[in-house]
Amino acid sequence: MNKGSLSLFLMILLCLSGFFGCQDEKILVPVPPAVLNVDDREVVFGSSLALQGHAGYLGQETLKGAMCYLNHVNEKGGVQGRTIRLITRDDSYDPPRCLANTQRFIIEDKVFGLFCYVGTPTTVKILSLVEEAKIPLLGMFTGANALRDPFLPYVINVRASYYQETGTAVNHMVKDLGLTRIAVFYQYDAFGFDGLTGTELALKKYNHEPVARGSYVRGTHDIKEGLEKIIESGAEAVVMIGTSDPCANFIRKALQNDFSPIFYMVSFVGARELSRNLMNTDTNGVNILMSQVVPPPRTPNGGISPSAVEFASLLAKYYPGEEPNFVGFEGYINAKVLVEGLDRAGRELTRESFLDAINSMNDFSLGPDVRLSFGSKDHQGMDTIYFTRLQKDRFTLLADWTELGRGNKK
Repeated sequence: MNKGSLSLFLMILLCLSGFFGCQDEKILVPVPPAVLNVDDREVVFGSSLALQGHAGYLGQETLKGAMCYLNHVNEKGGVQGRTIRLITRDDSYDPPRCLANTQRFIIEDKVFGLFCYVGTPTTVKILSLVEEAKIPLLGMFTGANALRDPFLPYVINVRASYYQETGTAVNHMVKDLGLTRIAVFYQYDAFGFDGLTGTELALKKYNHEPVARGSYVRGTHDIKEGLEKIIESGAEAVVMIGTSDPCANFIRKALQNDFSPIFYMVSFVGARELSRNLMNTDTNGVNILMSQVVPPPRTPNGGISPSAVEFASLLAKYYPGEEPNFVGFEGYINAKVLVEGLDRAGRELTRESFLDAINSMNDFSLGPDVRLSFGSKDHQGMDTIYFTRLQKDRFTLLADWTELGRGNKK
C-alpha cells in the first residue's frame, strides 16, 4: 500500500469510528515516530477536555491554568528552542467524543503527546489507544485508579488518586471524629465507582462499610432516590463523588429535609464552582468539606500562597480578572511538569527521551510546599492530600478535623 492509499485508509477509518459513535475502543491506529508533529521550531500536544456542559468549568479552568504558563514559556522562546503548541478539542465529558478527539490528534495532527485531559470516564476510554500508539499522556484531571494500577508506562499522573483522597478523609472521620455511619453518594459511571470503591476499601480497614449507597446518572440532576436512601440510613457523614451541580443539589435538598451530616467531596467537584452553586443556600453551621490535591492558592486572609505567586501573576497577565483557584493551579502545575520534562529531554526530542526525562524528576520542587517525584515504575508525582472547608463563599484550609464535631444535626 503506497503512502497516499495509507492516508486515505486512515481517514476513512477515523470517519467510520466517528459515525458509529466510537463505541469500539479497540479501533487503534498507531502513528510511527517518524511523522510526529515535532520539528526544530515547535512541539505539539493535544488536549481533549470538557469546555461546555456540566463539567465545562473544570476543563476551562484547567486549560487557563496550563496555558498561562505555556504562553509565558513561549514568549521567552520556548523550550530548547521550540515553542509548545496545544491543540484543544471539546469532548463535553463524553467518552466517545473523547476517543474520537484522541484519534484525530494521533492521525490528523500527529501530536507528540496528550496533555491535560479531564475526567475519569473520558480518560479511561482512551487508555488502550494510548498504549497501542505509545504516546505520552500527562497531567490528567482525574484520580482514577485505572490510570495507576496496573502501571502504564505512557501515562503520567501528577495528582494524587481518588483512593488517597477518600482513604485519608475516612481516616479522619473515623479516627478524629469517631464516626461509624458513613454513606456514599456517587455518579453512576467509572468516576463514581472509583470513589465508591476507594471509600469501601478505607472503611473496611475499620470493619465498617457504607450505611447507604445512593447514585445519580451522569449528566442529570436527579438525586431524589439517592438522597432518600441516605437520609433513611441516618448517616453522620456523606462521601460525595460527582460533579458540582448534582452535589450542590444534594446538599440543598438535604438541608431542606433538615438533614445536615458532614458533606465531604473529592477534588473533582471543583471548589469555586460548588461555592458558587451554593451561594443562595444558608450553609451557616453546616460542615461542607472538599479534599484537594494541590495546596490552596490563597491564604486564609485572602493573600496568595508562596507556591502560587507565579501562577497568580501569570493568570492576571493572560486572563485578567480571573481568580486563582484549585483547578487552575493544578493545570498550571501540570504545565510546569510538561515543560521540565521537555527541557530535560534536550534538543534531540523523542517520546522515549521525554519519558526518561520525566522519570528522572526526583524530589522536584515547584514551590515551598509543592514537591513531586517520578520513577521508572512510579508515574504519580504528588501524594499529599489537603482538606478545605466552605466558609461563607470560599473553601479554606482545614487544619484540624476535631474542630468539626460529629456532624449530623438532624
